[in-house]
Amino acid sequence: MAEGFVSPTTLATLDARTGQILVGDQVGVIRVMEKDGALRPEPFLDLTSRLTKLNSGFDERGLLGLALHPKFNQNRRFYVYYSAPKRLSTPEGWDHTSRLSEFQVRKENRLSVDLASEKVILEIDKPYFNHNGGCIAFGPDHFLYIPTGDGGNGNGKGIGHSPISNGQDLNTLLGKMLRIDVDHGNPYAIPSDNPYAKGGGKPEIFAYGLRNPWRMSFDRGGQHDLFVGDIGQTLYEEINRVVKGGNYGWFIKEGSICFNPDNEKIARTNCVDKGGDGKPLIGPILSYKNPNGFRNDKEAIGISVMGGFVYRGKAMPKLQGHYVFGDWSKNWGLPQGAFMLGRHSGSVGNESWALEMLIPVMEDGGQWKGYITGFGEDASGELYVLVNSSNGLVGKTGKVFKLIAAE
Repeated sequence: MAEGFVSPTTLATLDARTGQILVGDQVGVIRVMEKDGALRPEPFLDLTSRLTKLNSGFDERGLLGLALHPKFNQNRRFYVYYSAPKRLSTPEGWDHTSRLSEFQVRKENRLSVDLASEKVILEIDKPYFNHNGGCIAFGPDHFLYIPTGDGGNGNGKGIGHSPISNGQDLNTLLGKMLRIDVDHGNPYAIPSDNPYAKGGGKPEIFAYGLRNPWRMSFDRGGQHDLFVGDIGQTLYEEINRVVKGGNYGWFIKEGSICFNPDNEKIARTNCVDKGGDGKPLIGPILSYKNPNGFRNDKEAIGISVMGGFVYRGKAMPKLQGHYVFGDWSKNWGLPQGAFMLGRHSGSVGNESWALEMLIPVMEDGGQWKGYITGFGEDASGELYVLVNSSNGLVGKTGKVFKLIAAE
């Protein structure tokens, strides 16, 4: 569909009538993609001057999330999640501040944004450059959902990490799924039914026990479930169906196995099935082996899960109602991203999901290859995959592909 990006991370429909789509690039620029794939020459929004300094090599910081308000056509408001320089209150030795901001498109030109319209909604200090989460989305309840990483580094350890892990510590916003009301309060309000709205933890928390929830989405059909791809440490990658108050295990578990923070390559033989608050841990609906922990294992698919979407479009009827997702790459140094399908049997429970590999075929008959950096969904429920050819923020190898049925 389009090319010329560095590392596209997020996609959202700007205008369903014209087919215009917004594509966010990790380096801080949001572009308008026309229905035919052409990119408008002028950026929709350029945040490069407001980002923290990014690495030219591998980096997990940058422009990470984009969501249009459910009433965007009336109020012109949209939200971005990006990595900003450290604020004055950031602890000494920490890396950056994750920022959620609201912007408005111009009244006279809905294809551009006034930088001066920025309203900072939420800031979260981050001790390390990695594990940022950041894929934001409005739920069917019109509240804004924000997945946050556990703070970074590795094994749930290091500066800024709780002894019980940030994922399990209810007194930090790190390692959580947050849920806020951006239509009330200043700068936001807490939904009254959030699990800790009346105490016992940070009131913004909707769910917890997450490590690096890089991509997430709501099912536009069915029960409107929330699906999150949570990147593992070394042994397993996982997809979670997130519910209010749920504890998804990190760092007690990685996938469905007992995680060992002292040796991430060897699982513990046993662990608790409940968190410190007594609530049971919720296992993933799908998980698979990571080749970093399972060398030469044919069942080891990739090293960083990329959450996708339950397919509700019309172009690929065989995928209807099933979860399309992927993995960044099987190999750190080579663009070997993988496509997968979570096939749902229609019954209730985690056992109703089965993992299948999808083999993409290029429309011109060529072989597909790339690092998968994200997935997107348009107003019709059709899916897009965001890719690039470099594991660093160099060059402009980033592309947007639309998924269609193979002949």
